[in-house]
Amino acid sequence: MRPIPHSGRPLRRLLALLGTAALAFGGAVALPGTAQAANLLSNPGFESGGLSPWSCSGQLGSIVSSPVHGGAKALAGAATSSDNAKCGQTISVQPDTAYTLSGWVRGSYVYLGVDGGASTWTSSPSSYSKLSVSFTTGAFQTTARIYVHGWYAQGTYYADDISLDGPGGGGGGSDTQAPTAPGNLTATGKTSSSVSLSWNASSDNVGVTAYDVYRGSTRALSVSGTSATVGGLAASTGYTFSVRARDAAGNTSAASAPLTVTTNAGGGGGGGFKQAAPYLYEGWGDPPNPSTVMSATGVKWFTMAFVLDSGGCNPAWDGSRPLTGGADQNAINQIRAAGGDIVPSFGGWQGSKLGANCSSASALAAATQKVIDAYGLKAVDFDIENTDEFENEAVQARILTALKILKADNPGLRTIVTFGTSTTGPTYYGNRLIEQARSIGADIDVFTIMPFDFGGGSDMYGNTVNAAEGLKNKLKSTFGWDDATAYAHIGISGMNGLSDQQENTTPQIWTQIRDWANSRHIARLAFWSVNRDRPCPGGGVTSNCSGISQSTWQFTSITAGFTG
Repeated sequence: MRPIPHSGRPLRRLLALLGTAALAFGGAVALPGTAQAANLLSNPGFESGGLSPWSCSGQLGSIVSSPVHGGAKALAGAATSSDNAKCGQTISVQPDTAYTLSGWVRGSYVYLGVDGGASTWTSSPSSYSKLSVSFTTGAFQTTARIYVHGWYAQGTYYADDISLDGPGGGGGGSDTQAPTAPGNLTATGKTSSSVSLSWNASSDNVGVTAYDVYRGSTRALSVSGTSATVGGLAASTGYTFSVRARDAAGNTSAASAPLTVTTNAGGGGGGGFKQAAPYLYEGWGDPPNPSTVMSATGVKWFTMAFVLDSGGCNPAWDGSRPLTGGADQNAINQIRAAGGDIVPSFGGWQGSKLGANCSSASALAAATQKVIDAYGLKAVDFDIENTDEFENEAVQARILTALKILKADNPGLRTIVTFGTSTTGPTYYGNRLIEQARSIGADIDVFTIMPFDFGGGSDMYGNTVNAAEGLKNKLKSTFGWDDATAYAHIGISGMNGLSDQQENTTPQIWTQIRDWANSRHIARLAFWSVNRDRPCPGGGVTSNCSGISQSTWQFTSITAGFTG
């Protein structure tokens, strides 16, 4: 805080103005003895006999021959009751750089400082007194305006021999060329307290030595590479980041395009939902014992297929097996006894589906609620396919509205929608599904694509990644999410071995897909199906083996390594 002026002065207005000004001004520090030699100011001692390049408010500044501190001239500022006779000049500076300002002043309440930054003052010296103050320029600052002024109704002040010590705006040395701005700033991951970033490298005529990562206008950290993690953040809070490149001479690039990222909720949030859950089907394909598979692979979750309509909007496994008390419940009991859990899948390619046959969203929600209550579910998956659901706009809306109702009625329930894709991302109906989810506020946790049977040719890894990236971009444009948030709402459900169109996803390719999924921190990884996760090279597309050479449960073991 600034000291209170002496009593006996006209203080009523002065004290009010000083109280406001105190919020913006910093304290004084000692001036280095070599400051004058590095002076960046023009006409610092007013020896030219004119003000230029200084300018003064109200044209209240003039050059006088007495009293002076040094040389033959000084500045006089005739402060009035309505104008403090503020005189200043603007100079080029470097961003994020320390400077020291000093000067000699005489008069009642004379200030020396930089616009928008630090200042210092003296009360009422009867002779010249030295002021000095240090400041650091802002992250993007390239100019600074230095000033000196008196105080309202305190009469004329004098200033002389003002100096600004520090590097000029050109960067110093013979190298004055700044690096190019970093490009493609992207969030690659986030938690409730941190955000991971990456960007493209900058180029420079000599070489980039560091990248400065900014949170807003504050430099958060400096790194030598093209990635960084900014920690110490608050949960569920939006932060804007940018990056600047710096070379050895101190030249700093323009900022990258800004990127706004919202951290996850403290409890994990939507981005905290991670699920490795291959499909298990009790309806055909020599269903394996789930506890045997879990023991051999380490997998914990299964997607149980399929809940359909047994008539009258009533749920049943495959539309025919009882909801409880049958083979499906027996499998679920084994999974939970072994420390795992399940997510039921409603719908699929064929059969009588609840989404198409329930008369309304509320009726569909009520039918789904029966399954949630029967098994105490943490998540539900709607596999939306074919012309009766996926390509029926009214049914799409019915399913999404039902899921919105279920989330409201079951706090903490996770909702997943699964649908087909092209090799470059969602098709027309996939895009429409996402847009409808946004329009009605369905708050879907995971949008899962099925990257197979799309006639994609032999590159199943490349096509899967391209399809997932296309989904990510659609989620970003529809919801306004950053990359990390969009990835955290993506699922991939592949097909192990041979697909219906003879596309071949080998264990090696599935491992690549899993590793990509982990690197992008997506939400869900599944495949169709554990029943088929057995070798039968040359066996074709069958219900109980993959059609290729592999070890038993190999795809399930790979999937168990998905952590998101």
